Amino acid sequence: MAQQLGGQPIIIVKEGTTRNRGEEAQNSNFAAAKAVAAAVRSTLGPKGMDKMLIDGIGDITITNDGVTILKEMDIEHPAAKMIVEVAKTQDDEVGDGTTSSVVIAGELLKSAEGLVVQGVHPTVITEGYQMAAEKALSILDGIAVTVKPTDTAMLKKISITALSGKNAEVRKDLLSDIIVKAVTSVTDADGKADLAHINVTKKVGGSADDTTLIEGMAIDKERVHPAMPKSVTDAKILILNAALEFKKTEVNAKINISTPGQAAAFLDEEEHMVRAMVDKVVKSGATVLFCQKGIDDLAQHYLAKAGIFAVRRVKKSDSENLARATGANLVTSLDAITKNDLGSAGLVEEKKVSGDDMIYVSKCKNPKAVSIVVRGGTVHVVDELERAIHDALMVVSVVVEGKKVVAGGGAPEVELSLRLREHAATVGGRAQLAIEAFAASVEIIPRTLAENAGVDAINILVALRSAHQAGKKTVGLDADAKKPADMLKAGVVEPLRVKTQAISSATEAAVMILRIDDIIAAQKSAGPAGGMPPGGMGGMGGMPPGMGGY
Repeated sequence: MAQQLGGQPIIIVKEGTTRNRGEEAQNSNFAAAKAVAAAVRSTLGPKGMDKMLIDGIGDITITNDGVTILKEMDIEHPAAKMIVEVAKTQDDEVGDGTTSSVVIAGELLKSAEGLVVQGVHPTVITEGYQMAAEKALSILDGIAVTVKPTDTAMLKKISITALSGKNAEVRKDLLSDIIVKAVTSVTDADGKADLAHINVTKKVGGSADDTTLIEGMAIDKERVHPAMPKSVTDAKILILNAALEFKKTEVNAKINISTPGQAAAFLDEEEHMVRAMVDKVVKSGATVLFCQKGIDDLAQHYLAKAGIFAVRRVKKSDSENLARATGANLVTSLDAITKNDLGSAGLVEEKKVSGDDMIYVSKCKNPKAVSIVVRGGTVHVVDELERAIHDALMVVSVVVEGKKVVAGGGAPEVELSLRLREHAATVGGRAQLAIEAFAASVEIIPRTLAENAGVDAINILVALRSAHQAGKKTVGLDADAKKPADMLKAGVVEPLRVKTQAISSATEAAVMILRIDDIIAAQKSAGPAGGMPPGGMGGMGGMPPGMGGY
């Protein structure tokens, strides 16, 4: 990149830097964004198809979850990466609608490309898009239906809609019951549902029918000693963040032992100290002990003799959830244990699940933390089930907090398209063209739903528009019947926040990409002098894709 000054070229950036300007830069960005949207478009809706993704080491992922597909694709193009960020934001914020947000962003840029070709300046388009997005959010809020967090029937419908189109769909009734119970269990008095208190554990084996909700905790551990009881009913639970081990000295110290008697006394004292620790646990009245730190062999022996069920090296997050589930307090000192610190559970047992031992803490009264054990015939089935359950848990928690839903099946998008076209006529000027382009772009959702369901998209779109013009705001595409239907009556509902987040993040990404008219790319790093073998130094096993370069 150089500038001329008095006939002499002035070099501004180092040699090897590439630069695309104006139309060339815009076309490159438009093409990349459209390619990303096209990659996930066929996965949208209840009749969407799956993608098989194979990474660099041969691991296979089979999914139709938009954000998972885009994360695994290892995308290089900078504009395409910005579209991937839309899906990631959507997933982090609301858990569902990742494919919709990417498809809308791609369509917004496709419509903008047509306007740019007609001579409309990108700044005018971005202003029009921002006006349209703002109006779209108020329209969506106007057509939303308020839901009570205690309306479990509606929450179940929301869960079923989120599960539809995924491999979990065949067991959606069972799974939606589990999901709604789990979310309502961890919802606090302020109506906030913290999903960190729902522990989802995957176990290959059995089928999706064997997926269970435990009103308590399932921990991937085993009891520390075989002589301990395998199950304890009406358990009194102590959660300890202190080691049941002989303490070593903090400083380097030498103990000189000159006679066998002294050695025996030293060992006796060590045993006496461990015994005293165990006695404190026994005196507390606890019948089950969960310890975050170690329990040495001697302590295990004494605990087993006392008939106490003990587990060691429990993760901090599991300990905190155990405390919420059982009502116990986390105790950090053996001397500070009181009866009030103990929690309770109807049953604590060690079970063998798919060849692995697990501890089930169940039948807790009013647990504020629960576990879902996901089962399936293969690793890929279990992984996809877990992704579907994550999405459904997120959307149910979003509705519990936001208390508003809209109809599904493309109904909100058709309504948005009609109302935005009406709004565009009142705006006038060139911004009107951008608002009309925005209105046409959001129709990509019902159009894609129709295509993926194997029906004529144009016929469906015409039928949906006429229904909405007649005031039927909740009419969308029934993918099973392959015709328009009232989605609210059919029970196909989605959280309002899924729609508003998709519109907001897709518009922001499209506007940002539209404003780029110059791409300046530095030359990729050539590595140290003397050269380096491709993929890193010998013995490093190569660098992962995307780690090299800029």
